[in-house]
Amino acid sequence: MAPHPYRSMPPKAFWRRGVANGFDPVDVMARPLLIHRGEKVVSAGSCFAANIVPYLEAAGFAYVRTEVVPPTFGAIGDDNFSYGRFSASYGNIYTVRQAVQLIERAMGRFRPVESRWIAAADIVLDPFRPGLRYPASSEAEFDAITTRHLECVLEALREADVFVFTLGLTEAWLSRPDGAVFPACPGTVAGIFDPAMHAFHNFSVAEVSADLDRLIALAREVNPRLRFVLTVSPVPLVATATREHVLVATTYSKSVLRVAAGEAAERHREVSYFPAYEIVTGPQAPWDFYEADRREPSRVAIDNVMRAFLSRCESSAGAAPAAPTQAAVAAETPARAAAPEASSDTPDAMQALSRAVAEALCEEAAAEL
Repeated sequence: MAPHPYRSMPPKAFWRRGVANGFDPVDVMARPLLIHRGEKVVSAGSCFAANIVPYLEAAGFAYVRTEVVPPTFGAIGDDNFSYGRFSASYGNIYTVRQAVQLIERAMGRFRPVESRWIAAADIVLDPFRPGLRYPASSEAEFDAITTRHLECVLEALREADVFVFTLGLTEAWLSRPDGAVFPACPGTVAGIFDPAMHAFHNFSVAEVSADLDRLIALAREVNPRLRFVLTVSPVPLVATATREHVLVATTYSKSVLRVAAGEAAERHREVSYFPAYEIVTGPQAPWDFYEADRREPSRVAIDNVMRAFLSRCESSAGAAPAAPTQAAVAAETPARAAAPEASSDTPDAMQALSRAVAEALCEEAAAEL
C-alpha cells in the first residue's frame, strides 16, 4: 500500500512548519527565475508598484525609462503624482482595464470620447493623468504632449524584457459613452463629476481575467519576447464607492485580483505570480508590516517583500542578488528635495527618481480629501 501524498511534501506545504514556525518570505516563491541577468524591466500598476524600482536598481538591474523630464526643465519641480518618474509617465495604473486601454491608445486602437477636459481657455487637462502639475495651455499642445507620451509607452514595452504589473483595485470610474477608465473619480483630483457621463464599476473575476489576457496579448504584440510578473498590492482601499464597509470592499477587491492573477499565471507560460500580497497581509506578518494607519506597508514589509523577490532574480554574476539594506537604498536615492537635479539620464539621477516615486501620493487618496 503506497504512502499518502502528504508524506513527501516539503515543510512549506504545512501550516505549522511553513507558517507558524520559521516562516521565511524567500520560501513562498518556488517558480523559475523572475528576472535573468542583463534583462531590462518595465513596471506599472498601483502606487505599491513603485516600491520595487529602487531595490531593482540598487541590485544592479536596468529599469526602463523612455519619458523623463529634460534637464532644462528640472527647476519646475516634481509632478503632484510623479508621472514623469515611471517608465513612460503614465503614473499609477490601478485597474487592469486601465492598463489595457493605455496600450490600446498607444497602438491607435482606442480613442476615448473624453480625451481631454477643458478647464479654461489656457488649461487643458488629461483625464488619464489628472494630477499633472503643468497641464497643456492649448489643445494643440495637449495633442503633441499626448502623442509623444503614447509613443513612449510603446518604446518602453519594446525595450523591456520583463513587465512587472501590480494589480491594485477592482473599483473604477468609467466614462459612460465608451467605458474609458479614469485613474481617479472625476472631480477628486481634477475635472468635474457628471453622473450623466461618469459611472462607477466594480470589476468581477471574469472581467479582470479577460483583461489580463488582453493586456498580455497586446503587450506581446508590441514585444513578443516580453515576460510578465504579476503581483497584487497589499495596500487596502482608501475608500469604497460600494455600499459595503471599506474592509469588506477591500477583501472583495484583493480576492478578485489574487484569483485572476493566479489563473493568468496558470494559463500563460510567460507569466509568473509573485506573492507580495501574501507576504505583507498573511497571519504570519508582524504588526510592524503596516504603518500606524494600518494601510501603508512599512519599510520593514517592503524590505521583506523585495528580499523574497530578489531571491528569484539572477544577478550579473549569475546568482541571486542580495536585497539592498535600507541604508543602501537610501544612499542611492537621495531625498525628494533633490529631485530637480534628478531629471537627467545618469544612473545616479535615475535612482534618485525611483526613490521619490515610491513615496508619491496616489490619486486614489484624493477620494478622502
